[in-house]
Formats: sequence, C-alpha cells, structure tokens
Amino acid sequence: MPQRFFDAPAVRVWCGRALSALGRAREEIDAINVYPVADGDTGTNLYLTLESAAAAVEAVFSGHEAGHTGTAPSLAEAIRAMAHGALIGARGNSGTILAQLLRGMAQVLAAEERGERDTGGPGLRRALRHAADSARQAVAHPVEGTVLTVASAAADAAGRVEGGCDAVARAAYEGARTALAATPGQLPALERAGVVDAGGHGLVTVLGALVETLTGETAPALPAEAEVEHARVPEEAAEGADAGECPPGEGGPAFEVIYLLEAGEPAVARLRRRLDALGDSLVVVGGDGLWNVHVHVDDAGAAVEAGVEAGRPYRIRITHFGQGDAHTGGAGRPPRERVQRAVVAVVPGEGLAGLCAEAGATTVLARPGEPPASAELAEAVRRAHAREVVLLPNDAELRQTAAAAADQARQAGVRVALIPTRSAVQGIAALAVHEPGRRFDEDVVAMTSAAGATRYAEVTVAERQSWTTAGICQAGDVLGLVDGDVAVIGSDVAATARAVLDRMLAAGGELVTLVLGDDAPEDIADRLRTRVREAYLAVDTVVYRGGRQGSLLLIGVE
Repeated sequence: MPQRFFDAPAVRVWCGRALSALGRAREEIDAINVYPVADGDTGTNLYLTLESAAAAVEAVFSGHEAGHTGTAPSLAEAIRAMAHGALIGARGNSGTILAQLLRGMAQVLAAEERGERDTGGPGLRRALRHAADSARQAVAHPVEGTVLTVASAAADAAGRVEGGCDAVARAAYEGARTALAATPGQLPALERAGVVDAGGHGLVTVLGALVETLTGETAPALPAEAEVEHARVPEEAAEGADAGECPPGEGGPAFEVIYLLEAGEPAVARLRRRLDALGDSLVVVGGDGLWNVHVHVDDAGAAVEAGVEAGRPYRIRITHFGQGDAHTGGAGRPPRERVQRAVVAVVPGEGLAGLCAEAGATTVLARPGEPPASAELAEAVRRAHAREVVLLPNDAELRQTAAAAADQARQAGVRVALIPTRSAVQGIAALAVHEPGRRFDEDVVAMTSAAGATRYAEVTVAERQSWTTAGICQAGDVLGLVDGDVAVIGSDVAATARAVLDRMLAAGGELVTLVLGDDAPEDIADRLRTRVREAYLAVDTVVYRGGRQGSLLLIGVE
C-alpha cells in the first residue's frame, strides 16, 4: 500500500531493501567503475557504507525493544542513526558522498518532525533538495556526469510533483534514472568506456529501494545504457584518456587516505584548503564535530598530519593504489586488476601509517584502547586488492584478531600469510626486506626472519600502581619494556630509554630503530643517537616520527 508519510519503520525497511539491492548490484557497479579512479570498488564501497547505516538503525530499534517502551523510535532517531552509521562507515569517494546525501536528508526530516511539519511529500522534497545541495558542497571540485548530477536531477524531479512520499519517491527515481543514462555524454571517461557513472548507478539503486518501500511496488528497471556487464576499455582509449582531476600528462596520486575526524568547523575549513593543495578527489562530509575525510594524495603522511593539526583523526585507512594499476583520474581506464602481492600493516600512530604506506603497505591505525576488529583487518586486506597478502599485526595482542581476519580473506580466495610481528619496529624490519618479485613463500620467509631478528622495546608512562617483572611501579613512573616485559622502572625518560637501549645492545646488534611519539622529549633522539655512536661504534641509528602512538618511544634492535 502506498505510504504518504515518512516514518521510522519506513527508514528501517528502506535501509534493509537498499542494502539487499546494493548487494545484488555490487559486482555490476564495481565493473563499470572508471571515474574518478578506475579501481573497481564503487559498488563494494557503497554496500559497506550502507551496511554500517543499516546496523545503526537496527541498534536504535533494538534499544527501544530492549527498553520495553512499547513504542518505535521517532523518525528523527531513525534517520539520524542511518546518517550517522553511514558517516562512520563510509568507504571510498562514493560512500563518503552517499553518507552526506543521507545526512542532508536527516537534517531536514528530523527538523520537520520536531517542528510538527509535514513529513510526507513536501518534507521528502525538501530533504532530497538539501541532500543534493549539501553533497555538492562537500566535494572540493564538483564534476558533472557523476553521482552529484544524478542526486541533483532526483531533487529537481521531486520538486516538480505534488502528492505524498510515494509520488515524490517515484519522481525522484525517474529523474535519477534519466540523469544516469545521460552521464556518458557528460564525462569523456564514461563515454570512452561505454558505461554510466558507477556512483550514480549506486544512488539510483538506493532510490529504487526507497520507491519499493513507499509504494510497495518494484522500481522500474534501469535504462539499457546502465546494464553493462564487466565493461572493458580498449587499450587505445586508455592510452588517450583524459587525466580528469589529475594534472595533464601525469599519473594521479598514489594513495587514498580516509579518516574520521573530531574537529570544529573553523579547523575543518582550514583542513579542506590544505588537503585541496595536497591532492584531488577531496570530499569532507559531516558536521557537529564529527567528519569523514577522503582524499587522494602522493604524501599520505602529510594528509594525516593535516588531520592531526585540525583535531583528532582516527580509523585512519591508507590504501596504496599500486604500481601498474595506478590511478589516472579515472580517465577511461578499465577496473583495476588485482596486484599480485600486497602488505597490510597495523600501526600505532599517524607517522608510521605514512611511512608504511610510502613503502607500499595498506595500513590500519590502532589507537591506544581502540584495537581494530577482525572485520576491519579483513576489509584492509580487501582494499589491498591483491591475490597474495602479507599481514603484519605488529602487536602481540592482535595475533588472534589478525588470524580471524586472515581466515575471512582466505574464504574470499585471497592467499594470506600472517607474520606474528609483536611490535611496529618488527613490522618495519619486515617491510624493509619485502620484495614483491620473489616467490610468495620466499618473501614471507625473508620478512619473518627479519621480524624475528629484531628485538623490540617500548618506553611509556605507568597509568597506575601495579606489580611488574621489575618490581612495583607507581602511577607516573617511566617504564622500559623489553620484548613485552617491564625491564626498567625509572623517573626520567632519557635515563630509562638509555638503560633499555644498553640492555638490548649488550646482546649485540647492527641497527637501532627509534620511533618517537608526540610526547617524547625533544632531545631524546639526539641523546640516544650520541650514546649509540660513542658506545657501540659499528651500530647505525635511524629515527622516525610515530605521531600519537601511545608510547613515548619504540626501540628496535636488529
């Protein structure tokens, strides 16, 4: 039966149907993904984004049911949950824009309900208009022929009809379908490939689920132009491709950087300007202190550092586009093929995330007290887009989590080797000897040997009184841990670090790696480097900035 008003149960049904529809269309959408980056993951990113949105909506309903209130959530609660879930789970360029579209709808519909205004056709029309406009504003350099064009067309068509939600949804869907069919004529990359815009295809799929929810009828099929099976672009088209957002004649940025950011609007405005100067495909969505940042850059570390200056970035994901499948601005390239081998590394700070990404690894940031779940590691393996993956957990406590993620990836047909690195310095040592051109088993053996030959230590501050292997420590004491056990308890950071270093080098070594946290004393690297140079003549020292890694200092001795 047609539904003239939008309510919380409708949001729940819409989420479920949209998720199912994207699940069915995911491979087709991935296959036609040629803009802005031909990396064949738009359908998957949209699905994962909406999966997070649907989970958030279900949590709201479960909360009401557990409270035995006898009432369903309000429309505002449900639609805000949908938008928030999409924001925190947004993947890729397309998922980030979808999150902003849902946020725009939520802002209007929640306000309509609160003001006891019409949440029927007029409210849905206003919501679609605000969604399209806010998504366009979130993109640094909007391009026609993309999901933004499709969203605007949906809002335009919805604004021309009267009636309830059912009529508005039908009009929006028809406007979006028509706009989608026209996208090849607006973007040369799409025309050369003979496909419609992948993000726009995904949005039409989501709007089709809205039509089914509000009318009880199956949405009309997409136009024939959108029914493309695994499109492939002729080599001559790829060679003559436009550079899209990338400088003419050059390859595009090497990394995709995504993170959630807690920051105020003035800081985010400055962040937008800085990231816009660093790369392309910049999309910053969100508000009320929480943002999702997406950008393609060559300097992944600089993109993360910009986030640190703006506020608190977390859930940082850095993906290397890979040699041979490098991004070309999506200009007519076929969906990227899987690379043969990749490395996925868990890192404790932004500095190491940039360092490992520059070495070609896909990274997952593990904040103190916020270890990644197995699903997040499995998603990182998927993002690496490789047939073979070496997984570096870089934390003894993450070994079981990493093993579960590796099992998930193996079920998807990826060959995964888990190297049980217990510290980031062991991961650095493993990455240093990584050679993708070697046989997989040989590469894994070499990386495992390098990690195993690296002793690791950590200098940190005790948070509370406790028993340790070196005696009783008090809150505020400086602790030196060697291979995971407390070996030194002191009151001075430099003195404790020196004692730890001497203890480690007493057993020999050729290279000392120091990873400095943001709170480490300014001169500690120079003091330790001097100690090594004076007392251990044949030992070299390298220093890295780890960022907000939890520990004051990480030490590796090879």
